[in-house]
Amino acid sequence: MRVDFNVAMEVAAHEALVRQAYKDVKGVLTWCVGMTNATGHRVERYIGKRATLQHCMNVYVWALTNYAEQVKEVFKDHPLTQAQFAAAVSFHWNTGAIRSATWVTHFKAGDMKRAREAFLQWRIPAAIIERREKEARLLFDGIWSNDGTMLEFTRVRPNLSIDWSSGRKTSVREEIRLAFEKMDRPELDQVPQPYAKPEQPTLSADEIAKIEKPTVPPQVEDEVKKKTGRWGWLTGLATGAGAGISRVFDADWSTVLAIGGVGLAVLAGGVLMRKQIIAAVREIRDAVEGT
Repeated sequence: MRVDFNVAMEVAAHEALVRQAYKDVKGVLTWCVGMTNATGHRVERYIGKRATLQHCMNVYVWALTNYAEQVKEVFKDHPLTQAQFAAAVSFHWNTGAIRSATWVTHFKAGDMKRAREAFLQWRIPAAIIERREKEARLLFDGIWSNDGTMLEFTRVRPNLSIDWSSGRKTSVREEIRLAFEKMDRPELDQVPQPYAKPEQPTLSADEIAKIEKPTVPPQVEDEVKKKTGRWGWLTGLATGAGAGISRVFDADWSTVLAIGGVGLAVLAGGVLMRKQIIAAVREIRDAVEGT
């Protein structure tokens, strides 16, 4: 049982990558593949500074290797296959709960049915379910799921929140392979805390993909179609403006109105006036909400 290329690649594929420091939903400064100062490598150095992809993967592989020691400890008398080990490490990296999870007890007792059921109970938030199901298939069926890529967010706002619109797929296969060849130890600023439990599940690619592409409420879509003839001129003023304006309905109404004064005006090439845009959006909103 050891962290190798396959283990690191599988865990990485479930995670989101941000190469400069950002704050998670609890305000904890985080970097790269969900890493905090608990690794011993302080992440403040990456505020406003985007690290190279290779450096990110070097530090990630080093941190994952340290963190996986807890999984080895829990299963020291119950050797795992490499697929099982990868699934357990992924679960622990995401939850920090390998020493308390009941599925581990059932698994070591040989009761795979109950172990699988208990494993899949770790499903909060709901968006994490897809990741947990993939981990379960790897743990109990030996089926790997990664394609050598990660979901990377390339922009962080001045307030250190992630710009969700900057997401893209990034291949990390070669960088992870090279990380194992070199195994560089990053600069340590404090004693690593590999037993530190994540304050929340790490940033999951599956979860973020759902945030990026929310579903347009059916009633909104219907109302927009009804009024296409009345305000379709909004979408024909500039190249690409139609697609951009239609995307606004993926946001909640307060966001739509906030965008109306700035984002949509730019989107329409400066031809539309702020009040016209807001009025059009409000008309759809009022029809949907019955105000």
